[in-house]
Amino acid sequence: MQPADDGQADWRTTLDLVKSGPEALRRERDGGHVTASALVYSRERDAFLLSLHRKFGIWVQLGGHVDATDETLAAAALREATEEGGIADLVVDPVPVDVDVHEVPNCAGRRLLHHDVMFLMYAPAGAAERISDESLALGWFSVDDLPSPRGTDVDRVLRNALARISAGDQAA
Repeated sequence: MQPADDGQADWRTTLDLVKSGPEALRRERDGGHVTASALVYSRERDAFLLSLHRKFGIWVQLGGHVDATDETLAAAALREATEEGGIADLVVDPVPVDVDVHEVPNCAGRRLLHHDVMFLMYAPAGAAERISDESLALGWFSVDDLPSPRGTDVDRVLRNALARISAGDQAA
């Protein structure tokens, strides 16, 4: 993966954390941990699925903590996307599209950094989302028509995902 120029610092910080070993994936780790997110894209809508996060009241991509049963970060992101978005048969691009480090004010009862590794996923034709307990709402949005308020990382991450999609379309 070659992160975008504006993601280089987050990429290096997250690589350093991962080098510390498997404890980097555990939410109990002091200081922060690695999480996994999904940018679910619908070709037929030319839009991304975003969630209005119940706890924080902002629009974000689907994702969350890595479970012990997740074999890879991509698998964790797929599990989270399926649970939170209710869409089966997502197709995962296994190469992360971005990495973002951000502070979460009340994770496990304290302020922690999430080193969020993000994967692009493609929704099947006719996909119908289903809201979970973690969201107040779900919606499909084009990059030119994003809802507010949204997470600090959303604009950059969606821009990088759209660049990956465009590059793939040109290669086809």
